[in-house]
Amino acid sequence: MEPPARAAALDELARSLRERLLVEAAAGEGDLNGRIRALVEREAGVLDADARDELVTRVGERSFGLGPLEALLSDPAVEEVMVNGPGAVWIERAGRLERTEVGFASAADVRDVIERILAPLGRRVDEAQPLCDARLSDGSRVNVVIAPLALDGPLLTIRRFRRHGLGAQELVALDTMPQALCDLLGAAVRTRLNVLVSGGTGSGKTTTLNALSSFIPATERVVTIEDIAELRLRQPHVVRLEARPPSVEGRGEVTIRRLVRNALRMRPDRIIVGEVRGAEALDMLGAMSTGHDGSLSSVHAGSPEEALRRVETLALMAGIGLPHAAIREQVADALDLVVHQARMADGARKIVAVCEVVRVAAGPATREVYRLRGGRAVWRAPLHGALAERLALVEGTESA
Repeated sequence: MEPPARAAALDELARSLRERLLVEAAAGEGDLNGRIRALVEREAGVLDADARDELVTRVGERSFGLGPLEALLSDPAVEEVMVNGPGAVWIERAGRLERTEVGFASAADVRDVIERILAPLGRRVDEAQPLCDARLSDGSRVNVVIAPLALDGPLLTIRRFRRHGLGAQELVALDTMPQALCDLLGAAVRTRLNVLVSGGTGSGKTTTLNALSSFIPATERVVTIEDIAELRLRQPHVVRLEARPPSVEGRGEVTIRRLVRNALRMRPDRIIVGEVRGAEALDMLGAMSTGHDGSLSSVHAGSPEEALRRVETLALMAGIGLPHAAIREQVADALDLVVHQARMADGARKIVAVCEVVRVAAGPATREVYRLRGGRAVWRAPLHGALAERLALVEGTESA
């Protein structure tokens, strides 16, 4: 590892040479790498060959790469990168947070990286719009917050994209769910139950949603709708839709709700809404209860019961004047199962509950089919005979 003083000196020199490169850009000829090498040889020829090579790399990173983040993003084990201002860069690896020795020399360097990420996407942040969500070319999700909202320097969060989503058996191998539960959920998807996956941020909802989609027969037409595309279905007939934020002029926004309504005109056998966050919940419920059985979605929630309440609240945001009781009835009609996932203290993601959605006098309620208690799986039989017939519960399940 480089001595801190030498690294700091190379960083300062790289920043200076990058500024010189920008000044000379208008008159420069040839490829950028060649111009960087020529500039280093001319301005830093007294350094040894290794130092010059390192300097070329650093100037290149500051010119068209992601600077110090390049090394982190090249590590396949890194799941998320979090820049908390210039001096603090954290990563998530195997579900655990780690502080790295990587850092930026100044807030301006962080802003340079942010601009290099957003510029090719036609996005920008400034004091008038200090928040931004975006997606890298490889599918990784990016969130940016700058001043005046970020008090300690620009904030940058990059959630890595797994090019090939984990399958159901891989989740079994990772102990996210036992084989018996995998068989149960596979039967639920194949028999066209409407399934809602709930959990907190980073609990693995999208990964589980992607795994459940693998049980959809290859003969069906599937439409996926996401805010930022993350799902990777393996069926041959998949139509992928992604919402579009407004342009810098505030025009051209296409919401998830609009995409859900449009999907109903696309002859889908199933609709998968990556995550329900707003008024599109009402349209999703309508689709699930009007002939699109077997649809899947996810929602942020702390428990299966809270997931139903959150869907109700989001559906009310549609603002069409439906009584709350009517929304509750629609939730009870539309949803069959809630799969709840959590990230444990050791960083592992596990499905901790599967609940049947039942109708009671006050509206929808949940009844446990599966619960992970103290690391031990506890099972119950479904309440309704119709659901029991549709779900071929696996042998060997344990009664509570």
